Amino acid sequence: MPELPEVEVCRLGIAPELEGEIIRAVVIRVPKLRHDIPPALRELLPGCLIVAVRRRGKYLLIDCRRDAVEGTLIIHLGMSGNLRFVPSELPPEKHDHFDLVLSRQILRFADPRRFGVVLWQPGPPAAAEAHPLIAVLGVEPLSADFTVDSFYAAISRRSAPVKPVLMDGHMVVGIGNIYASESLFRAGISPLRAANRISYLRYEVLFGAIRETLSDAIAAGGSSIRDYVHSDGGAGCFQIQAGVYDRAGEPCLRCGGVVRQVRQAGRSTYYCPACQH
Repeated sequence: MPELPEVEVCRLGIAPELEGEIIRAVVIRVPKLRHDIPPALRELLPGCLIVAVRRRGKYLLIDCRRDAVEGTLIIHLGMSGNLRFVPSELPPEKHDHFDLVLSRQILRFADPRRFGVVLWQPGPPAAAEAHPLIAVLGVEPLSADFTVDSFYAAISRRSAPVKPVLMDGHMVVGIGNIYASESLFRAGISPLRAANRISYLRYEVLFGAIRETLSDAIAAGGSSIRDYVHSDGGAGCFQIQAGVYDRAGEPCLRCGGVVRQVRQAGRSTYYCPACQH
């Protein structure tokens, strides 16, 4: 599933091409992905100016406006979705479900597994924060609102293993499976350790590791696992520099121990038992 870095890379790729553009038409090829795609988008969006392209957690927010219409197009890439620019004359392929038709090209949403989201929130940009899918999200880990003290206060009361707790998007958004494993590796903390059995000083280290890991992943273009590609069709390369993710049975890059794989909350966790405690 595309995680925060992949969605931010997507935003950075599409924003310069979208902002200031007028939407010419909307094409909806399937009635439903994870939720119904509002058929009214076909009438609402043509003629709208794209004012801004934002991100909240793993959701892309495309703010649109024209006379008597103002709102935000909410897009989630789901498990396997991607947004890419294609020439206006390029015919759709099997999994191409949604098009924003612009003056010179099309922004096309493909989603083989149909777990993505295309929704509409009417009102000014701030209204998108009140949408039920957005309102429940936790703090952004790369924002000024994410502090060591707030992080420690929220997480240190939890008795569950720290890695699944990090992935709880109601507390901190966007620390998905890959980046939770990598952040804990960089901090030297075992993913099996209970969240309430970690000291404040070690949470300071983990706080820095989370921000560093996510920033490095964005700089690397994200991680291309399975279906994820950039808006220009290119691939991310953070997975190549991963310390533990998907490296079960290989030597630890830090201490030479053997990377181990376990299952936590239905997801694969990778860690080095020799140097993560």
